[in-house]
Amino acid sequence: MALKILQADITTLKVDAIVNAANTELLAGGGVCGAIFRAAGYRKLQAACNKLAPIQTGEAVITPGFNLPAKFIIHTAGPIWQGGNFGEEKLLRACYINSLKLAVEHDLKTIAFPLISSGIYGYPSLAAIEVAFRAINDFLTTRALDVTLAVLNPKFVDEFNLIARRDSEAST
Repeated sequence: MALKILQADITTLKVDAIVNAANTELLAGGGVCGAIFRAAGYRKLQAACNKLAPIQTGEAVITPGFNLPAKFIIHTAGPIWQGGNFGEEKLLRACYINSLKLAVEHDLKTIAFPLISSGIYGYPSLAAIEVAFRAINDFLTTRALDVTLAVLNPKFVDEFNLIARRDSEAST
């Protein structure tokens, strides 16, 4: 199976699960998290999240998708960027890997991620794309899933394609 990037609103994708770039309290927030809560139905989603909160940074949990086209929402708490010397890369990688493991545990075949931690948590976009690309591709060497990275900014698509080309050239 494969990893692809798509310029799209993650809340509109017809996949088995979308990933919410959550906070550790699993409360409705801004950005992608707020959009997911609005599209899924705030009250139902918050009630489901309240039963699972709090979570640790890098951990992932799953709820129904409620009003979304996706059957499930996997919530993962990304790291807040503090300059890169506080384990942010390891924690961000854990977000992707733990979300993918949860998808496999629930027999899901298609999953869509936002670019975790790259919004209000301040993770530099190019570095965040690099972590996402490597973590997901590493996972896909042993598992069969269709994975989409859904972003709104076209610059992120260009950065992803640059990393993918560079990675492809390095492996040949």
